[in-house]
Amino acid sequence: MQQPPAPVLARAAQALAAEPEHDRTVFLARLQRHWPELLHGLTVAYGGQAEQLAERVVGLALDGFLVRPADLRLLDLRRHVEADWFQSPRMLGYACYAERFGGDLQGVAKRVPYLEELGVTYLHLMPLLRPRPAPNDGGYAVADYRQVRADLGTMEDLSALAAVLRDAGISLTLDLVLNHVAAEHEWARRARAGEQRFRDYFHVFPDRSEPDAYEGTLPEVFPDFAPGSFTWDAELDGWVWTTFNAWQWDLNWHNPEVFCQFAELVCFLANQGVECLRLDAIAFLWKRLGTDCQNQPEVHGLTQALRALGRIAAPALVFKAEAIVGPDQLVHYLGTGPHSGKVSDLAYHNSLMVQLWSGLAAQDARLATTALRRFPAKPATTAWGTYLRCHDDIGWAIDDADAAAVGWTGEGHRRFLSDFYSGAFPGSWARGLVFQENEATGDRRISGTAASLAGLEAGDEHAVDRLLLGHLAVLGYGGVPLIWMGDELALLNDGSWARLDEQAADNRWVHRPRMPWDVAERRTVDGTVEHRVWAALRHAAQVRAGLPSLHASVEAELLEPVNPSVLAWVRRAPSQTLVALHNMSPEPQLWPREAVPLPDPLWDALSGTTAGLVLPPYGVLWLVG
Repeated sequence: MQQPPAPVLARAAQALAAEPEHDRTVFLARLQRHWPELLHGLTVAYGGQAEQLAERVVGLALDGFLVRPADLRLLDLRRHVEADWFQSPRMLGYACYAERFGGDLQGVAKRVPYLEELGVTYLHLMPLLRPRPAPNDGGYAVADYRQVRADLGTMEDLSALAAVLRDAGISLTLDLVLNHVAAEHEWARRARAGEQRFRDYFHVFPDRSEPDAYEGTLPEVFPDFAPGSFTWDAELDGWVWTTFNAWQWDLNWHNPEVFCQFAELVCFLANQGVECLRLDAIAFLWKRLGTDCQNQPEVHGLTQALRALGRIAAPALVFKAEAIVGPDQLVHYLGTGPHSGKVSDLAYHNSLMVQLWSGLAAQDARLATTALRRFPAKPATTAWGTYLRCHDDIGWAIDDADAAAVGWTGEGHRRFLSDFYSGAFPGSWARGLVFQENEATGDRRISGTAASLAGLEAGDEHAVDRLLLGHLAVLGYGGVPLIWMGDELALLNDGSWARLDEQAADNRWVHRPRMPWDVAERRTVDGTVEHRVWAALRHAAQVRAGLPSLHASVEAELLEPVNPSVLAWVRRAPSQTLVALHNMSPEPQLWPREAVPLPDPLWDALSGTTAGLVLPPYGVLWLVG
């Protein structure tokens, strides 16, 4: 293993001279352990500049560690002992907007008992660092990474909330928007003021020649309200790269100064008690002419270097990649080859969400089986983030080859899903909204709460069963299952979503309601939908916590769809095998005994009883042996 240069170790030891001996020893050991990952990641991105840059980054890690609170240093030591903490079957995630869940950060702290009751161990608060004034892409146009939105509180409130969560065994996740900043950010303001240092933080072009060349291969993210990828700025006297919106300026990660700025921010946020950083829009960081400027190799090097920095300065922190890309690309965000297990610790399994909704609409598990089998094995030290719904729309990422393998066309099935989940398909029980229709490509994404998409808003008799099947599949696939706020109560689409001007152009707010706490009280009332869904999810989370086969290091292996209406997988841990069966149809379905790789008697962990193999409509079995 390559060791840090002697001068780097000497400077670190000198900076740590006044620290307790055990802290000096542990920090230097971490530096030696993760130096090769830091240097290698920086070399991928910056070539010959890497070693000098790595020495500078170690200085930033030292600065962060020296001001790291004692209780967080203790948490670091605990994470050394339990490095797989985020892979545990005890993990249950919850995601929400702070203002919609608790009003402000202090209000969120008061609602922690609600999360404890459900069994939550991981809380993702949607963007809360200070954004530009609306519109701000739901907070993803950050104007200041070191301040909390004024209506939510202060950075001190955030640190206090993190401590309350930590005492309750809940890890706090925040977004770190990497690809861009708001046009109002200090870096952008100073670039417009003529400071060359900050102009170099962005991609700025004097005329349209280079932007036109890039746009020959760039897709449009928001074709309805943000066409194109470049915006003219008169004060800059140039065209600035703006992938998402005119007021979100893409950062120039080719410039090592940008990396160093974010290295400091990683340490700063970790020292507030953040235990997971969701790396937003990570796929877009590196620009290369003639490509779609996504998933470039340098992105994985940059992420590896940031993670190595975190492991040195604050190893209680893990990284989650927000990379909504195809299976062949996604695994790279967890690491392959020399990067294996060294890039991000978690990544979203977007395909699982898409395939669950697809299977429910088609009453057919064959496409899901084909698509999920395409995923290569991830590094054993990493985990998927699995979910049925999130804050975003659902894009129908159906691969043409996968569809052809089951006798369908990709284009036809994508069109069917958009029609079905918007309620336009005859007999559909779903009540979603079309988002960002692209007439040129036929792409139509869908907004809507899980309950409304599952048929509850339409009054369908099987709606709750579908909703529970989806969540049980997410809980039983492995990784960190994530519940979107309100889905635990089967909340319907928010009919008031368009009443605010800043939301009226974005129907994704239909599935981002404010938490109706009066409705939440019904979770304790027998006979209510809220109680049925809440109790089922809470019970499943408790069962899951005791199943070693659901540790994230174990892979889900898709079984042959011998009954095409049943989605099935097996998870083989050294001490336990689990077979999960999901009936995607409204009719009872039989799964053959010979297709269950378990001895008799068959035991269903969910019901706590022996089980037969006739699944009721939308029924789920977790067979263990």
